[in-house]
Amino acid sequence: MEIGHTQPTDLPELLEIFANARRFMAENGNPNQWGDHTPTVDMLKADIAAGCSYVCVQDGRIAATFFLSTAGEPTYRVIREGAWLDDAPYGVVHRIAAAQQGHGAAAYCLEWCLARCGNIRIDTHRDNRPMQRLLARLGHT
Repeated sequence: MEIGHTQPTDLPELLEIFANARRFMAENGNPNQWGDHTPTVDMLKADIAAGCSYVCVQDGRIAATFFLSTAGEPTYRVIREGAWLDDAPYGVVHRIAAAQQGHGAAAYCLEWCLARCGNIRIDTHRDNRPMQRLLARLGHT
């Protein structure tokens, strides 16, 4: 697998990946985190323009996509029901979604992010049990 910046021409494929991800989330008890329309086309275009949108490519196809930024996350200044492990600089991961054929791609993306940032933070929404299980399987707290 290889990871690179998302290109504007990738947008149609990303929209399909996110539509499938929303269906998967709803089928797995998490219909509200992304609802029917998140992320929006405007959000994805802004992510691409900011250089914070990435794709994981396997065998010439996009296997996963995600947002990564090291600029900090204002909404992470206050968290409920927990605390950050430390106050060290971090990369924030948002909008991670794997294509239906992207088995293992989300784990690969998270490990790639961690290797570049040394410390990552990711929203694990209380209903997003698949992401919680993935993070636990990878040994993250």
